[in-house]
Amino acid sequence: LPKPFSASHLQVLIGRAAHAAASTKDTKEIKPSLVTQNGAGEPMALLGVSPSFKKAVELAQKVAATDASVMISGESGTGKEMIAQFIHRHSRRTARKLVPLNCAALPDNLLESEMFGYRKGAFTGADRDKAGLLEVANGGTLFLDELTEMTMPLQAKLLRVLQDGVVRRLGSEVQDAVVDVRFISATNRDPQEAVQQGLLREDLFYRLRVVPIKLPPLRKRLEDIPLLAEFFLKRSWERHRASGPPPALTADTITFLQSRPWRGNVRELQNVIEHVAVIAEAGRPIDPADIPVYDEAPVAGVETGLPAAIMNEAFHTAKDNLIAHFEKEYLSRLTTRAGGNMSKAARLAGIDRTTLYRLMEKHGFRRDVLSGAAD
Repeated sequence: LPKPFSASHLQVLIGRAAHAAASTKDTKEIKPSLVTQNGAGEPMALLGVSPSFKKAVELAQKVAATDASVMISGESGTGKEMIAQFIHRHSRRTARKLVPLNCAALPDNLLESEMFGYRKGAFTGADRDKAGLLEVANGGTLFLDELTEMTMPLQAKLLRVLQDGVVRRLGSEVQDAVVDVRFISATNRDPQEAVQQGLLREDLFYRLRVVPIKLPPLRKRLEDIPLLAEFFLKRSWERHRASGPPPALTADTITFLQSRPWRGNVRELQNVIEHVAVIAEAGRPIDPADIPVYDEAPVAGVETGLPAAIMNEAFHTAKDNLIAHFEKEYLSRLTTRAGGNMSKAARLAGIDRTTLYRLMEKHGFRRDVLSGAAD
């Protein structure tokens, strides 16, 4: 505790020390229940065998036991809030609240009052004192979703809380509370680009991004699609139907699912599989024709067209990368046209199935699924 120090700073440090001691006791008491709570059958289980996703989950496991601030980045629908919940449930603060706040869902003035609270008479309609979410999350975790949508003045005010833990409600001229909160933030933008574009304060960026976790898009996790699809199908069937044997995804259907761009990522896959479960017949195989296909228009972030980064590479490297990019894009569109049928895809491409298998395996498709699809 360097001198000179304020009474508020001393109070924050003592509060944190007391919380750490209490949390250690809490964690020992609830540890057995976490084994069941986070088992494989849990609806919020994190499923995936792809190296990039496993790396993100392993990092989340390591950081969960600490109080370090975590910044999660990734496209919409990749599971950022699930990772935040996972970190909180495996932390020392799991007995306390995880308070989510979507910074993009509220206008500026309402976001500020929700976060910091207000005093009676602070504005029209403030007929009573109200604690903000920072106070509600005291001892627990505050999850700031879509952080880059928060205005600069509000970011500056949040930075003060990160620095000294002191909360001052709207309309108050005194310190209202000293809080001990762990911060987990998330954004669907590149955080460093957001700083360069003036959407995120650099000092706040460094305070919240002690441990960065980047979630890969579903199109980079092709080997996880069978796991996720089967999981969502089982859960949707139990929720909506519950009677009769559940339908099964055929090998052709799995291959077809792996060929889709999944612009909405895991969330889109979940919705598509739920749609299938609602209309499927009990015990009947689900074929590629049963999978709803939506708009094929390209969107930002999906690998279509010539990647700009290739033009900055050495000639031979750029050539190899461009060929690989073409092959992947061509195969994705080819399997879509063929409805996941590998024999038909080979005929449309004018190549034999062996060559097609080799190319598909090269770009991440599972060989065992493809072999089954060809039978």
